[in-house]
Amino acid sequence: MNRALYIAKTGLEAQDFRLATISNNIANANTFAYKKGRAEFVDLMYQNVRQPGAKATSNDDNTLPSGLQLGTGTKAVGVQKIHSQGNVMVTENKLDIAIDGRGFFKALDQNGTQMYFRDGSFQLNQNGDLVTSSGYLLEPAINIPLDTTEIFITQDGEVSVKQSGVATPSIVGQIELTTFPNPSGLTSIGSNFYQESLASGVPTNKNPETDEAGSLLQGALESSNVNTVEELVAMIEAQRTYEMNSKAISAANGMMQYLNNNL
Repeated sequence: MNRALYIAKTGLEAQDFRLATISNNIANANTFAYKKGRAEFVDLMYQNVRQPGAKATSNDDNTLPSGLQLGTGTKAVGVQKIHSQGNVMVTENKLDIAIDGRGFFKALDQNGTQMYFRDGSFQLNQNGDLVTSSGYLLEPAINIPLDTTEIFITQDGEVSVKQSGVATPSIVGQIELTTFPNPSGLTSIGSNFYQESLASGVPTNKNPETDEAGSLLQGALESSNVNTVEELVAMIEAQRTYEMNSKAISAANGMMQYLNNNL
């Protein structure tokens, strides 16, 4: 009877973990370029009372087709980031840039560590440098002259500006994108940033519209790829599964009480 209690306990822990993952997805449904997470589980080790294929009896040549294997529950093994493309929202802001593809922008933190992101809501700092909404410089750095009247960003990442009193636009920089063999292996560090890890593979820098890096869309932003309807359905499913595991604990407890009262 104790076996059922411990198995159901792992089920409660698993659904609590799943609900936390779903809650984080729903909380970030309006976060630009957020990639939803998917909780993943595995079954725990089995108690092999009789192995499949073993002899039914010592004097019998017949083998057991299924055996007797008792599971011990489940556990969470990770949260996989699903890097599918989010919807593109037109903002008409000339410093907003959406990536249509697999690439990432790159920035440097205060320690010079490379960070990768897809949230293209850029702004200008006091020096006219293109920075993220958190104030980090885009890498490679791009400076917009202070007398700029209009900014143009092409799909292949070329940045040009039209300055006051100058009829012809001038090129001021080139936006690069970075791709990874396994984007799901990137380490999430918050504020829409990722860092390279052993699982993500070696980053490759390239210009937009090169291979699978993707193209840039000026005046637009990528929305979260969270489908709130799917998350709500998953939340209900997690709640019902949690309830069933709770009932399994109650049933096991009731059976033990029955035994104790009748001994």
